[in-house]
Amino acid sequence: MAKVSTNITIDAEVKKQAQELFADLGMDLSTAINIYLKKALAEQGIPFEVSRGNRDTLSAMDEVKKMEEHPENYTGYNDIDSLKKALGV
Repeated sequence: MAKVSTNITIDAEVKKQAQELFADLGMDLSTAINIYLKKALAEQGIPFEVSRGNRDTLSAMDEVKKMEEHPENYTGYNDIDSLKKALGV
């Protein structure tokens, strides 16, 4: 397979840290990037989830949105003692 040279712009610190990581894994940056590209081609997309936050964060954001849309479905507490009483603690 013919190889070609490609220029990309990478943050200097990210590149340094990536080179150190991949060196510990026994490969150079070019090999790691080639692995990533081959995996992306095999999956026909980015080979990991791309999101604005993790699932717990997204779930919490959805819950807050629901609370804002329907506050009558949720009980609020003004102090810790009221919350403990409601929880039976």
